[in-house]
Amino acid sequence: MGSFFRGFKHSTTGALVCNLLLVYVLFTVTRLLFVCTNMSLFSGHLGTGYLLRMLVAGLRFDTTAILYLNVWLILLYLLPLHFKERPIIYKVAKWLFVIVNFIGLSANLCDCAYFPFTGRRTTWSVLQEFGGEGNIATILIHESLQYWYLFIAAVAIVWILWKGFTKPEEKCHERFTRIWYYYVAQVVALAIAGILTLGGMRGGFTTAVRPITISNANQYVEHAVDAGIVLNTPFSIFRTIGKKPFVDRDYMTMDKAQAIYSPVHTPADSTEFKPMNVVILILESFGKQVQARGFMPFIDEMTVKGRSFEYSYANGRKSIDGMPSVLSSIPSFVEPFFLTPASLNDLSGIAGELTRNKGYHSAFFHGAENGSMGFQAFARATGFQEYYGRTEYNQDPRYHGDADYDGTWAIWDEEFLQFYCDKMSEMKEPFVTSVFTASSHSPFDLPARYKGKFKEGPTPLYACISYSDQAVRKFFEKASHQPWFNNTIFVITADHATAADDPEYLTDLGHYKVPVIFYAPSMPELCGVDSTRIVSQADIMPTLLGILGYDKPYIAFGQDVLQGDAASSFAANYLPGNNWYQYLEGDWMLQFDGDKVVHAYRFKEDVLQQHDLRGKHPVSIEQRMKSLIQQYMYRMNHNEMLIK
Repeated sequence: MGSFFRGFKHSTTGALVCNLLLVYVLFTVTRLLFVCTNMSLFSGHLGTGYLLRMLVAGLRFDTTAILYLNVWLILLYLLPLHFKERPIIYKVAKWLFVIVNFIGLSANLCDCAYFPFTGRRTTWSVLQEFGGEGNIATILIHESLQYWYLFIAAVAIVWILWKGFTKPEEKCHERFTRIWYYYVAQVVALAIAGILTLGGMRGGFTTAVRPITISNANQYVEHAVDAGIVLNTPFSIFRTIGKKPFVDRDYMTMDKAQAIYSPVHTPADSTEFKPMNVVILILESFGKQVQARGFMPFIDEMTVKGRSFEYSYANGRKSIDGMPSVLSSIPSFVEPFFLTPASLNDLSGIAGELTRNKGYHSAFFHGAENGSMGFQAFARATGFQEYYGRTEYNQDPRYHGDADYDGTWAIWDEEFLQFYCDKMSEMKEPFVTSVFTASSHSPFDLPARYKGKFKEGPTPLYACISYSDQAVRKFFEKASHQPWFNNTIFVITADHATAADDPEYLTDLGHYKVPVIFYAPSMPELCGVDSTRIVSQADIMPTLLGILGYDKPYIAFGQDVLQGDAASSFAANYLPGNNWYQYLEGDWMLQFDGDKVVHAYRFKEDVLQQHDLRGKHPVSIEQRMKSLIQQYMYRMNHNEMLIK
């Protein structure tokens, strides 16, 4: 056995594995050094078991970083070319291996010192921030002197990388150079390594896995600051290269901006809290165009049975935009919030406010693979105590496990929404929960028993939405018989609108039209269609807290749409194709490039946006828009999204 491992170590594949394992070990060592250096930030809650779980979770992020740093080494070792086996090639490879990996590991060491000042791992935007400093070398040397022990660690890392580098034995090459299976073995190894490398860089292999980002660290931690332990600095830099950072704006003084508009919501002293349950349904792709064509009969019923709005909009264009908007009142500006460094900020949210200050039980549900789309990470970050995904569904003996899996994304909506209802009936009241449906997502398939049962539309999406609409109906039918039903406020909305072909829905504004419905069985006054107010997903959280009579201050970039003057209601979103903000207030819609208004329309009468009235719009509306953007950017950049 010993001779086998010695032989494997000095083979091309074995030598490559040994080198990568060495880097893994050093990444873990620098993570432990990071914890020790910043123990004062973690000591109050860092148990041994919890730390071990984070160290294991960190390997997922280390894999991505290590593969980015060493993809060249993988190619060098496995390409079926005899040229690479010359001694000079491996000498150069040794130098590159030490230099490249030392740069990555030294970035981890730098954050041992820098993390206490920022509360997050260094990202690309931080490097850009210091890029303009002409005396950056002097600054770094001066600031680093107090961390002398990190220099010793750096020297030790260089020595270990140099001494630990493994290259294939020359006699091993000579044994295979003249036999045909040299090429077969190398090609097969390269193919396998290519698949593993691609999956490792993405963070997973399944179709449900998006390339992991820094926000995914949130799903493994109990406190926002602990994300720094799970992450590593090279990963944080790689994942934010090319991502436009939030830029502080100075359209006006901050005092003036706050006087015009403030995201800080302060309740009246006379507010009396009502401990009602909160249930939020985020329905995949339920845009208003599909509703207008009659493919959502149950949503049509709820539009009148609950309080809905003629002018209601999403704050983004993607699923990952919808969740922060709905649950934390964070519209998507510049980049999807999940993909920005701000995703590691301390966050406010409907779940966090109610669990932290009112003792609610909270849970988020999504029938896809746990961790899919970054939803589990964000749910944890915004205050949900529990997460129920495909894993938890499969563990419930009342259901059929993966027999109910659609084969691509998630558990079918009908079964998962029944599961959702059952789990809430087991919860202690009051509770706040949310579910994100999945069946109306590409590839737009239906359970076998429903194929051909729903009206066909222009695309397969329409029948899928009708199926999901029916699943929501069955959820409410079951929920109506539960003891918690009458003491519950329900919200029905979409994550984003759908691809459109009607002219009204092909405009810059039409792309964002989604239903927003509030329904409470015990509040018959909460009914009908409101055609006076402008509403967006970001208004859901403050409106719910207003209905409950929540008596604590909180931060939200939306409004309570059941209070205040309808004429001052507003909505904001971002046009990523143009890099423009889009702001609605009163009868006006402004499109703003960050410096100037580029278009202005009276959107209620000019539905197709054909009459540009730029320059004729009220200055007060432009000022309010700038105030919102300025405070959004400031709070994102300075971690001021939570009243502490």
